[in-house]
Amino acid sequence: MSFEEQWSRKIVHVPPGEGPSRWAFGDKYTIKSGEHNTGKHFFMMEALVPPGGGPPPHIHHHEEEAFYVLEGKVDMFDGTEQLKLKSGSFIHVPRGSVHSFKNVSDEPSKLLIMFMPGGKDGFFLGAGVSADDNAPMPPASQYELDVERALRVAAQYGDEYLS
Repeated sequence: MSFEEQWSRKIVHVPPGEGPSRWAFGDKYTIKSGEHNTGKHFFMMEALVPPGGGPPPHIHHHEEEAFYVLEGKVDMFDGTEQLKLKSGSFIHVPRGSVHSFKNVSDEPSKLLIMFMPGGKDGFFLGAGVSADDNAPMPPASQYELDVERALRVAAQYGDEYLS
């Protein structure tokens, strides 16, 4: 039976706190659904975004992206304006759209981030540094290195980072 056939018949369960985790852009991303358990159909991760955290403006050329704010307050830049998001907000970002987000509160924010189709987990695994086993967040000085690493990995995943 192929992976596709197995995937289509298997229920996937990832307990709280489980899944490969990476620090990137000062945020902690924990992969819940990716190639390892659901193939390239769907990718979902939980993001823990500290105050001031979030990636720079960028474009995904291969995937749709969606955000659901679980906790906190986040500003989402949609290429022209800042959208104020709070817990319970949902955003869909069509492929090819400029976007970024930033935690604008004094408390950490938690988001679910989904990509359709999947396969984007490879980007986060390659661009981030391990946050597994409660590895501490890299120092703020690491942010520029995160961006440089992301830029090196981005092109193979159809991503474009803007300055």
